[in-house]
Order: sequence, then C-alpha cells, then structure tokens
Amino acid sequence: MLIGKAPEFKSSEITPRESFLNRRNLIFGGLAAAGLAYEWHQKMPPLFTPTVHAATKLPTVPGQAPAVSDAITPQGKATSYNNFYEFGTDKADPKANAGKLKQRPWTVKIEGLCNNPKTVDIETLLKYKPLEDRTYRFRCVEAWSMIIPWVGYPLANLINFAQPKPEAKYVEFISLADRSQMDLPGGFNWPYTEGLRLDEAMNPLALLTFGAYGQTLENQQGAPIRVIVPWKYGFKSAKSIVRIRFTDKQPVTTWNDISASEYGFYSNVNPTHNHPRWSQAHERRIDASVFPRTVATLPFNGYGNEVASLYKGMDLNKNY
Repeated sequence: MLIGKAPEFKSSEITPRESFLNRRNLIFGGLAAAGLAYEWHQKMPPLFTPTVHAATKLPTVPGQAPAVSDAITPQGKATSYNNFYEFGTDKADPKANAGKLKQRPWTVKIEGLCNNPKTVDIETLLKYKPLEDRTYRFRCVEAWSMIIPWVGYPLANLINFAQPKPEAKYVEFISLADRSQMDLPGGFNWPYTEGLRLDEAMNPLALLTFGAYGQTLENQQGAPIRVIVPWKYGFKSAKSIVRIRFTDKQPVTTWNDISASEYGFYSNVNPTHNHPRWSQAHERRIDASVFPRTVATLPFNGYGNEVASLYKGMDLNKNY
C-alpha cells in the first residue's frame, strides 16, 4: 500500500531525507538495467525460506476480473520483495521482520459518515461474501511490477454493508501501528493512512483482500486484510487495516503528506506522468526469470476500460 508528505517533525525523530532516499535514487534514478537486475538479485532472500506465520488455504470461486495474459510472478518472489515500511524500508525487511505480526485476534472498526458503524472481526469478514480468485497486475511507483493472484471480494460489498451517508465522499484506511509488533521507523507520522474517492472504492475492481496464491496473506503482504486497487500505484493499496472511515473531506494520506510532488492523492498508473526522479514509461516485471525484464507501462496499469470513466474531464497530470 502503499500508495505529498510534509508534516513538521522534531529533528531527532526524522531519518535524514538524504539517507532515506539515497538507495532509491541509486536503484530507480538511472542505473543501467543490468545493474538494477544484479542489485535486485543480490538482495533477494532464498525463495523458499519459510515464514513464521503458516498461511492456510482459502476456499475460492472464480473472480470477475479482466484476463491477464502475463505469467504469474512466482510466490517466493512476491513474498520476498515487498514495500511494507512498518517493518523497514528495504525490500527484504518485511519478510525478515514481519514475523512479529499477530494475525489473530484482529478486528476492523468501521466508522465515520455511515449508518452502520461497527467493529467487525476478521472471521466475520472472511465469511461475509464468497472469496474470489483475481489475478491482477500490481505496479509499484518505483517502476517495478508483478502479476499476483489475489483472493478477496469487491470492496463495494463492505461499503454497502457500512451504508455510507449521502455526505460521505471518501473512504479512509488506517493501518495497524503497534511498536510491540512493528519496527515503525522514524520519518513517518504513524499510523499509515490511505484513501480513495468513494466512487473509486465502489469500482468492481477494487478488492478487499484476504489472501494471495489461494491462501491467506503472509505477514509481509499486509495480512490479514488489505485492499488492492490495481489501476493505482501499489502504495494506494493499504495493508493490515484496522479502521475504515467514511468522510466528506479528502483524507490526509501518508505518502502524499510526505511529498505531494512525488506521490499524488490519486496516483493512477500513468506512463506519461513521470515521477520527479525517474520515468514511469517502463517498469521492471518481476517474473520467473533470473533478472527482471523491462516492459512498457500501460495507462491505468491496463485497466483503462474499467476505470477511465471515473476521471472523465480531469487533468491527470494535475490530478496525478
């Protein structure tokens, strides 16, 4: 989920921006593709290192989603190369550090401008609607991508359950922030928050997600409940959600608050709107190959037919 940010922090609480961004500048700012692939490969943990939390199989039905012709990213890679800053800022940190996360008990508080505010446990949410298999492209703002078979059901189902009031225009997602289970590095105003316009959240592609590869999410994937918004950059897909709030105002979101010029509120995948420090025209697809391969980035990550109408009349370079 990931998915700008300019609050005032005490200097003692902030990781220096140069240190925080230096590695990302090196990796994503203009190194040759071979160097990028080598660096990624060198940092990859063994593909079959067992995780602390044992994932369990989920009953699923075929999902209603556009077909993806690309090969699925091997599960070992998808669970070893992650952004989950609560557990550290390196791609290998989430798998190394997320074993502390306790998936049970877990509840999600539904609140704000809705007629059915409620605290719901994870088991109830799992059984609320049939779980669907949905293979989506997953595109990170850092210009790498995967093809992942997620498990969940449309976020719209939960929104209909909450019964938003007419004045509700946005939905905000608040992630767990617990220092007994998470590293929570400095430089962030925890907890992690993300948000969507209500019509975006109601789009059938937006997925309330409980699993991947036919089983429950591993801790480093944002367990036990997250959202997947496949036409947006990955940080928009909030992980380890504990609160869902309906509001009439655009919520303050973590990465947009850190750097608005780099991480817009909408953050739709757009090959013509570059990140200030790298091009978004291409991405490195992480698949079964030893080294990632470069592919062209698709508008809305390839889901334009399903979502472009949400932004009719909007300047997508201004509303990035």
